Amino acid sequence: MSSAVNDFKTEDLDSVLNVIGLSPNDPLNSFGEMWYQVFLWALFSSMFVHIIAALISFCRLRKHKIGRWIPAGVLAMGVLSPLTGGVVTSAAVAGLYRAADFEMMPFYALVWGVGQSIIVSFVSFTRILATL
Repeated sequence: MSSAVNDFKTEDLDSVLNVIGLSPNDPLNSFGEMWYQVFLWALFSSMFVHIIAALISFCRLRKHKIGRWIPAGVLAMGVLSPLTGGVVTSAAVAGLYRAADFEMMPFYALVWGVGQSIIVSFVSFTRILATL
């Protein structure tokens, strides 16, 4: 039981700059540390993709009466998507690593987080969901 309590110490979490720099203060071996890093990479990569999409849609729809508001929805989904589904999938990845008692490398957290955004983008651009 004490191991589960020690997994969620917020003072052990790295700063955002350490996450982006792939230089954690200590090894990623607790659930909270792994979840935090994977979640932040999923959030940042999703926001990056959605900011680019919003800029493109704003440039293309700036003269449209109603369409100029679509980029606001795109930006909102760039934040809401990782805050809902990204939290759950990041917890699943961190739980898997924690249950297997593996130490996660910071680069692996980047791969898992960016991989979530790539998969969501792939599913969004294809007709896979329409076939289900």
